[in-house]
Amino acid sequence: MTQLQQHLRHNLTLWGSTLDAGEKLVSLYSSEAQHLEELMTRTLTLGESNSAMVLAPRGTGKSALVDTVLKKLETTGSLGEGFVVRLSGLLQTDDRHALREITSQLRLETATANKVFGSFAENLSYLLESLRCGSKETSKPVIFLLDEFDLFCHHRNQTLLYNLFDVAQSAQAPICVLGLTCRLDVIELLEKRVKSRFSHRQIHLFPPDAFDPHYLATFTHLLTLPDDDGDNAFPRKDFARRWNSDVASLVEDIDVRRVLKRIHTTTKDVRTLKAILLVCVCDLRDENDRVDARRLTKAHTLLSGDAKTKLLHGLSFLQLTLIIAMSHLTHTYDGEPYNFEMVLHEYLKFSRRHSHTRPLPRPVVFKAFDQLKGLELIRAVDSNSRGTQREYRLYHLLVTPDQLSSALTTIPALPTDLQQWAVSAI
Repeated sequence: MTQLQQHLRHNLTLWGSTLDAGEKLVSLYSSEAQHLEELMTRTLTLGESNSAMVLAPRGTGKSALVDTVLKKLETTGSLGEGFVVRLSGLLQTDDRHALREITSQLRLETATANKVFGSFAENLSYLLESLRCGSKETSKPVIFLLDEFDLFCHHRNQTLLYNLFDVAQSAQAPICVLGLTCRLDVIELLEKRVKSRFSHRQIHLFPPDAFDPHYLATFTHLLTLPDDDGDNAFPRKDFARRWNSDVASLVEDIDVRRVLKRIHTTTKDVRTLKAILLVCVCDLRDENDRVDARRLTKAHTLLSGDAKTKLLHGLSFLQLTLIIAMSHLTHTYDGEPYNFEMVLHEYLKFSRRHSHTRPLPRPVVFKAFDQLKGLELIRAVDSNSRGTQREYRLYHLLVTPDQLSSALTTIPALPTDLQQWAVSAI
């Protein structure tokens, strides 16, 4: 069982960087991949300078597609002596850190050790000049990959972007600048001087809207065991073939397809599918266990449950009682706001109706009410009502009846009378 889980976890954690995954992405975005390959090839072989932006929602495969194209160029020998510099807006939070990272990846720390530069442009120019070995055609080309490009737009004066685009536009050195971002309005974040030097070449990746065979093929591939003679082959080939046969039939199951379609409708991010399958794999108990619709539904519910519903699970019975009391008030007054005194009145009515429920002191109830405000389960109508006593400030409940109902059905050891009172409120 350990071997099975190890192989499947390997599939689920490393699949995005494998050659097979890259080929699937290229087949899905063939024209975009060809465009990227042409841009980089022109820089690497002809010494042309280019810039472009790759725009797509998160999880679409922007970085994976670019990496696949680079691997292809490396395999065919087109990359040659060119450099690939990778920067991330999450890591290089200012231009100073970015320049230090560029120097490190170009392996020019020694060349700049004793140099003093007057400006960022002078420093970058020196780095690129150090890569020259004759004419422009014989200079070493550099491909800059700027992940989370929109975060670089928030750097002071956008000095890094200005200098990179300026070098690309003026062809001072053969460089290709590729920005990767999920923001479609990223061009509007650029300053005028930066925007004027950008080529405005944009490559959009749109995930398929329909529940297509590619998604099902990805699902099958993630659960498939290697049954060949490769280095990563599963040691028991008979079991691997039997498992793969079960996975192939699993895709044809109507219930499984229904769950997969629900996941696909929620998000088309393959990472979400991988996370759900990882939970399913970890839940397998023995070799006869299989991933089925029940496990998929359970994992999907676990990972994509409503945040407020989960938050309600951590409340005390007193806080839950106050939430139910406010739900009653919301229904009674048709969505109008209410204050603590009204909530306290509802709570005391409920406590007196049930002899085993002893009302708690007013300060304790008010503290529980105040904690609900801190958890953002209730919201004050007017946050500037400083002259009003805290007990009389008006509030709205931010928990919907569906969220309350969903939470109450799964909270263990909930008193029956409290559950019945909640049902009458919902």
